[in-house]
Amino acid sequence: MQSPLFAHAEQQTQERYSVQNPQLLRVALEGHDDVLARKGAMVAYQGLIEFDAEYQSQGSQRARAQTGEGLDLMRCHGQGTVYFANLAQYIHVVDVDQDGLTVDSSYVLAMDSSLTHQVIAVDSQYGISGSGKYQLNISGRGKVALMTSGQPLMLQVTPDRYVNADADAVVAWSNGLRVQMQAQTHSSGVWRRRGNTGEGWELSFMGQGYALVQPSEMLPPQNAVIGRGAGAQFGVGQQGARGQNQGNVWS
Repeated sequence: MQSPLFAHAEQQTQERYSVQNPQLLRVALEGHDDVLARKGAMVAYQGLIEFDAEYQSQGSQRARAQTGEGLDLMRCHGQGTVYFANLAQYIHVVDVDQDGLTVDSSYVLAMDSSLTHQVIAVDSQYGISGSGKYQLNISGRGKVALMTSGQPLMLQVTPDRYVNADADAVVAWSNGLRVQMQAQTHSSGVWRRRGNTGEGWELSFMGQGYALVQPSEMLPPQNAVIGRGAGAQFGVGQQGARGQNQGNVWS
């Protein structure tokens, strides 16, 4: 059999995490250091691999119920190679160190089981109860695979160069940044998009670090109803305009 398809054959590598192609992740398992992946994200595997639903603590379940933010994970363990993908989104492998990473859970494809994650909330500039955005704080040492709709943009933030980004386009940022949710409008019009420009809530990043944005303002349609409620109207992400203070942790 002959076909141009054979140009897409498996790429051999010694790396534990490798991007097989821009939309397919390859993870090598060697019997230790399990991988946690988004449920249903496995597209193929080789070897003796087992997949088990990951246990969620009562604290995680409570945070998920109250915020809508969280991860539905499966634990992958054994010896062999696993391939992950989700709706042909672009995949990017990030090394998480002591600085940590804050990310929208909708963009997490897989991560090392050595990493921990907690739900936090981002404050709005107006201090209005329920006007913010929930995210996941990932800490520890290990790798995490993120997904974006299209090729992303990595923006560097420095003390003399802060960055503003549409709240619906932000994928992740380094934990060392100070973050505030804001709307470029007066407080009486906070729930309306800015004039007739179609722009609404933004995240403002200050300090030293990086912010990752994607060329899309829509979350991937995975196990969720996209565009429901106030968030769809006011442009505040999948979960709408909710939150309290940056750094608040649900446990």
